[in-house]
Amino acid sequence: MSRIIIPTCLALVFLSQPAAAQFETCVAGIRAQAIEQGIPAATFDRVMRGVTPDPKIIELSEAQPEFVTPIWDYLATLVDDEKIAEGRALLKKHESVLRAAEARHGVDRHTILSVWGVESDYGKIGGRWSLPQSLSTLACTAPRRRDYFRGELMAALKIVARGDLAPEKLRGSWAGAFGHTQFMPSTYLRLAVDGDGDGRRDLVDSIPDALFSTAHFLEKAGWQTGAVWGYEVRIPRNYSGPSGRREKKPLEFWAKAGVTRIDGGALSGPGPAGLVLAAGADGPAFLVFKNYDAAFAYNGATSYALAISLLADRLKGQPGLRTPWPTDDPGLSRAQRRELQVLLLKRGYDIGEADGAIGAKTRAAIADLQRRNGLSQDGRPGQRILKLLRGG
Repeated sequence: MSRIIIPTCLALVFLSQPAAAQFETCVAGIRAQAIEQGIPAATFDRVMRGVTPDPKIIELSEAQPEFVTPIWDYLATLVDDEKIAEGRALLKKHESVLRAAEARHGVDRHTILSVWGVESDYGKIGGRWSLPQSLSTLACTAPRRRDYFRGELMAALKIVARGDLAPEKLRGSWAGAFGHTQFMPSTYLRLAVDGDGDGRRDLVDSIPDALFSTAHFLEKAGWQTGAVWGYEVRIPRNYSGPSGRREKKPLEFWAKAGVTRIDGGALSGPGPAGLVLAAGADGPAFLVFKNYDAAFAYNGATSYALAISLLADRLKGQPGLRTPWPTDDPGLSRAQRRELQVLLLKRGYDIGEADGAIGAKTRAAIADLQRRNGLSQDGRPGQRILKLLRGG
């Protein structure tokens, strides 16, 4: 199905008849499959009532932030002073739950909390997409991975059928992840845990269930109790040796290659390590172990695994990165993004609320300001454009 940028509620009205019929046929096939797998027809009909395809979801699937956003922008908003301060407060507030999850699954509480912070800003961002709509759109119209999303839709239906959640609770990301720590439905079925003892696995409204489930996920992903994920290192100038989390070598190999800890200490750790150069040899470098791989398994992106790992370190009270990112225009924290938007509003740009979320209107305003000042018009919110606004 071709991309048609129209309101979702009108999607089927404006789709060509063959495309609309194709979607309906696909959903009917999923219904038959669901009934074969023991999902009551009444449950399917209740969950899928009124569902239409949303072309916007296909657009979003082509531009995931973990893969298209510069890592210095990605980390600037996910490992900032606000998130660290709020996380430390939540460590105290949920201490008993976090300690219990840590004791049962062997995953340290700071990492559990870090996943919560990165995935949903500690539960404040739950996702606005209806999972039945997003998953059926992807299962029936996506250019690839249709079988995968069909399976996720089936899993969402089973979650409702078993009584864990009501259909209206199925809201999350465009890709189908939902709840405090953004589980995909199939992961929910496999690894969700009843942390509060009420007999249900509710990752939407139960913080204990979400935190225990996150710890269970990381445990099953190979988390090593008491071990470090990795640490920042310094590499020799013009380094051209192996890199990547999969290219694990003994610590002796890295020592002979001239890799040293950024704090001057001796290389140490729980076994072989990989060298992660997230922004190339000129940016921060990290030796990473199996616990980094466990964090990577949660999302499958280097920037994501580093966000989880670095935020956990900051929650423990450890210092931030010592090596700057290789850019002359670093990213903005959420507080700085809100400041940027306030300054844009003062200049008369109609960008809506100064909430720190950089949408199309804010990017268009930035691009216009860049044009007026002879800068590259990429609409990116960086330190350079903030400095310009502060000065003018």
